[in-house]
Amino acid sequence: MFRHKLVALMLLSTAVGYSLAALAAEPAQIAEGERLYNQNCVFCHQPDAIGKPGFAPSLTNPELLAIASDKFLMGTMRDGRPGTGMAPFAHLGRKGATAVVAYLRSYSDEPNRSAEVDAEPAASGDPRLGKIWFDDICSTCHGVNGDGYLAGGTGTAIGTVGFLGKASDGFIRETIKRGRSNTRMLGFSGPSGLANLSDREIDDIIVYLRGLPNR
Repeated sequence: MFRHKLVALMLLSTAVGYSLAALAAEPAQIAEGERLYNQNCVFCHQPDAIGKPGFAPSLTNPELLAIASDKFLMGTMRDGRPGTGMAPFAHLGRKGATAVVAYLRSYSDEPNRSAEVDAEPAASGDPRLGKIWFDDICSTCHGVNGDGYLAGGTGTAIGTVGFLGKASDGFIRETIKRGRSNTRMLGFSGPSGLANLSDREIDDIIVYLRGLPNR
């Protein structure tokens, strides 16, 4: 079943003046995305894209969908993540990848903040301190070199070109701060954070991460 409620969409379309023909295209696109997902992605990312710790991440986590741009998601499908189990799915083409993204987004009602997040300033920090924070806090799940599952961790590979070439500093910063609900990636900012990292310490980690592929 679609996570979008057709009746609610019809009422919304009437309020803002959308045509019913345009409205009908959205459920059809979501249905096509679900079909393509079940043909290509479900084997690793599981039914409903909930993921599996140590194997494949959740793709329907609301925090992820709130900060991941369509470009980020579609580029990952197209190129895969070299050095990980995420193979490229370029055969989906732009239309197919767009449909899969529409299907994934149908699981979340949170606004898409990706443009705002990607526009955040580049991280400026000390990679030497970043290494200390990373080794003490992040490596337990993501591996000492950010290799993720290949290192036997429960976290994804965040030290590879495949990830760092697509993730903005804002994307990484927001992920460290807020974490991902219903996953093992908890937030590290504020009194309730696991480590209550300061903004500067988080930027130290990001700067260190950017240098990992060259190590």
